[in-house]
Amino acid sequence: MGISISHGMPSTRSATTIANLGQHLAHALTSSEWREIAYLFDARRLDVPVSTPPAKAARVSSLLTKAATHRSMDPDWAQLATLLADSAQRAARAGETWEWT
Repeated sequence: MGISISHGMPSTRSATTIANLGQHLAHALTSSEWREIAYLFDARRLDVPVSTPPAKAARVSSLLTKAATHRSMDPDWAQLATLLADSAQRAARAGETWEWT
């Protein structure tokens, strides 16, 4: 089953893909930064809808962008992280909740 992500994220992503991205992000961020966004990438929780308030979505966007530009990030995973960051930023700018369902 695919995960739909609001605010312009093209197509759904599988829970496996999201969890795998999380593994890459964990290596590109500091441990404290990773803990801020880890809830989004926990394979055990990906079947539960997630609502992220606009201010938190802005922070997630910033961290995803940072990870995507890290020298150790694989380009394909960086592209997905960038798509997610852009989606989160659109939600934040609109003052809307960023939804994963």
